Amino acid sequence: MRRLVLIVDDLRPLAEQYAYDLERLGRFRTRVAGGGAEALDILTRDVVDCMILDLEMPGLDGFDVLRAMEHQQIDVPVIVYTGTGTFDRCVEAVRLGAFGFIDKAEPMERVVHEVRLALRQSDLRARVDELEERAAPISPLIGESEAMMRLRSAIARLARIPSPVLVLGESGTGKELVAGELHRLSPRRDEAFVAVNCGGISEGLVDSDLFGHTRGAFTGAVKARRGAFERASAGTLFLDEIGELPGGVQARLLRVLEGGEVTRLGGEDPIVVGARVVAATHRDLDAEVERGSFRQDLLYRLNVHVLQVPPLRERPDDIPLLAGHFAATLPARLGWSPRPVSNEALAVLRARRWERNNVRELRNTIERMIIASEGPALDAAHVPPDPGRGGGGAAEPAAPGGGVGGTFREQKLAAETRIVRRALEANGWKIGKTARELGLADHSSLLKIMNRLAIRRPEG
Repeated sequence: MRRLVLIVDDLRPLAEQYAYDLERLGRFRTRVAGGGAEALDILTRDVVDCMILDLEMPGLDGFDVLRAMEHQQIDVPVIVYTGTGTFDRCVEAVRLGAFGFIDKAEPMERVVHEVRLALRQSDLRARVDELEERAAPISPLIGESEAMMRLRSAIARLARIPSPVLVLGESGTGKELVAGELHRLSPRRDEAFVAVNCGGISEGLVDSDLFGHTRGAFTGAVKARRGAFERASAGTLFLDEIGELPGGVQARLLRVLEGGEVTRLGGEDPIVVGARVVAATHRDLDAEVERGSFRQDLLYRLNVHVLQVPPLRERPDDIPLLAGHFAATLPARLGWSPRPVSNEALAVLRARRWERNNVRELRNTIERMIIASEGPALDAAHVPPDPGRGGGGAAEPAAPGGGVGGTFREQKLAAETRIVRRALEANGWKIGKTARELGLADHSSLLKIMNRLAIRRPEG
């Protein structure tokens, strides 16, 4: 693919002449920006391979652009050019991160040569980063299906761009893992990664969690607190379940995204923030906009780039890899040795639809199989009943004569699970009260049973 060069100059005829010559002599693609603000907007939206930047411009000059690029972690090689011939100013630009400098009077052949040198250095740095990534821990996004390969390719391309990304996908597909990969592969990898579950915060605390507060801002605010934007600083802020935000908070979030500043609750001084925002939701935000529950202007700010995470049922070939990974890693948390998953068990797992919780549901299923198994491998007999069939029936079809499907062990496990879960729900998940009602010795006895049955209290 031909590389894209951005030429930034307030003298548009000169910039367009540079663009024409670079396309003719260097076979590059080109774009032209008439000032610093327009250049930064292009850099945050498009993948630019190299930029030729004028230092002397009204408004945001070349130095301002270089400082903004450093603050926003925009990693694009820059060649500054100037007609003033002031050597000291060019050296200062290099100190601010420019690759090199040229005079506007230089012949275009020299300009093409400098651009190629800058691109070559950028490619070498990318190659070094790639080798470091190979030496680093593997991606948590497991799968070799075509859908997952496309997703990983899109993540690698978007990771270097600082503009917002909207991650869409059903519950349990791994949207936070995608956000983590965008951060890990970005120039911000050494900065903070801050995750906020917008659906898990009470409405009265959302403002404080996102934007921070000063001491005395509200009852209980005994000391100042930095919000998520400040904690993320120059890193990545992941806003999970963005569709759950109240309308008023949506408006304030929009102002932060547009202005790059937050004001703590109870405060007056704006604080500059440079975090890259990655948002995620399982909701159809276009439909939410139609219903009036989500702001259209905020959606436009968030969906500059969109990543769709495929559900597990659309990549069944990845189930053996995922099941093997969970079977190898989960036992260590329980103090047990890893056990392989038999082919028969894999066949049962592949036959399921996984519509309730996707990869998270598969992980929980493998954990239950580990707890239920006693042999050297996880077999089909250890696969728990499929909750997606008939509201809790077994994975196998009903037995002849109208009996319940599944082995005696599976039916016993399902019955125990049903009894304990119903008792917990009836008692508001109070462990001690439920233990007494079930006639158990104490609450620890119930906790052991819950652990064996892999029963967890629902979130919220």
